Amino acid sequence: MRFPLRFSHVLATGVLLFGTAVSLVAQEPAVVVYLVRHAEKVDDSRDPALNDVGKERATLLARMLHDAGVTHVWSTDYLRTQHTARPLAVAAGLSVTSYDPRDLPGFAAKLRTSAGRHLVVGHSNTTPQMVQALGGDPGTPIDDGEYDRLYVVTIAGGTVTTSLLRFGSSQTEGN
Repeated sequence: MRFPLRFSHVLATGVLLFGTAVSLVAQEPAVVVYLVRHAEKVDDSRDPALNDVGKERATLLARMLHDAGVTHVWSTDYLRTQHTARPLAVAAGLSVTSYDPRDLPGFAAKLRTSAGRHLVVGHSNTTPQMVQALGGDPGTPIDDGEYDRLYVVTIAGGTVTTSLLRFGSSQTEGN
């Protein structure tokens, strides 16, 4: 059985196809990078693990970003950063990939050309630098006891926007 084509159907189909083609050509997918400092640590030794508050913050981060569509999880090679990244990676079925915090410009260049949504876990001194390397606004330096910053850097069509959010409790004494 043949269905008669009506002009309105052809026109509507043409508009949909043309609109889709225009949007595909005009818009490249945005790169979204979520950046955090590692969560609270047990002590000030060289490579400490997270304390109980830090474990709770890492779990909260995973819950917050669960529906964000994160496609890549990055961390330095320290326990505190790996353990901060791990809950989201496990929930999303991803692995945690290490990056070199001594080459932030090179890592930023890689992120800018990697489609998707990325979580990057760093340190109080590298996280604002990474935001800046991506072309974003890092704001003020991160204090020693500050663990609640969540930067969202969006790179789309040559434009970079930065949002600074807070999550969990604010500064923790003695960390």
